[in-house]
Amino acid sequence: MPEPSAKPWKDKLHEVIYEADTTAGKFFDVVLLFVIVLSIIIVMLESVKDINAEYFHIFYVTEWVITIIFSIEYILRIISIKNPKSYIFSFYGIIDFVSTIPTYLTLFFGGYNVLLAVRALRLLRVFRILKITRYLGEADKLAVALRHSRPKIFVFLFAVFIITIIAGTIMHLVEGEAGGFDNIPLSIYWCIVTLTTVGFGDIAPITPLGRFIASFIMITGYGIIAVPTGIVSAEYSRAGEKQPQLNTQVCPHCNESKHLDGSEFCHNCGNKLNE
Repeated sequence: MPEPSAKPWKDKLHEVIYEADTTAGKFFDVVLLFVIVLSIIIVMLESVKDINAEYFHIFYVTEWVITIIFSIEYILRIISIKNPKSYIFSFYGIIDFVSTIPTYLTLFFGGYNVLLAVRALRLLRVFRILKITRYLGEADKLAVALRHSRPKIFVFLFAVFIITIIAGTIMHLVEGEAGGFDNIPLSIYWCIVTLTTVGFGDIAPITPLGRFIASFIMITGYGIIAVPTGIVSAEYSRAGEKQPQLNTQVCPHCNESKHLDGSEFCHNCGNKLNE
């Protein structure tokens, strides 16, 4: 049976690490956000050969300091929750592990022949950017909007898919091999590039009719880009109106979040939440 003093200590640690309603919790989140951003900047700078060659030792030491900080955070998150598996196998738990372990794995590689493997492992640290989503309050609202928009966007994309097939086939018939539209799949590729307003320029119509059709497709492309944006924006506004007031409380038993303001018990497992 645990000592009476162990429970308050773990509850306080859980409140600081998992929640952001207290001053200590907010400070912890801000510091961790700063460390994550710093880590991502270092990963990007390391990919520049000249900068990496000049500041290699600084990057190396900083990376290990950041890795140790994340390791301590990972361990504290496991210690402060009563059911560690609920965190370890959760989305954020996996992201925390994947973003921390590559630095340790590089210790088991040596020699120039595995340099590419080491670099690949180090690049996995970019997953740390996903840790930021834990601290963005509007992320849940956006996720709800995207989930509700999914059927409409799927139907819309299916319609766009049909348009690209028809337009690609027509361009293949109009331009033919002389214009670079050797086959229908290649013509569909050109149509997709044109609809999305990317315009690589590797294939271009040369006949007046082909250019007229291309102009129509280009104008249609602007509307195609605007429609998904409008769908998600509308659902985002509705999500804000329908979404109940939530707090940052995380259940110390099952790691469930999104509790209503004033909740005393977890809506998932029924255990009492931290005060």
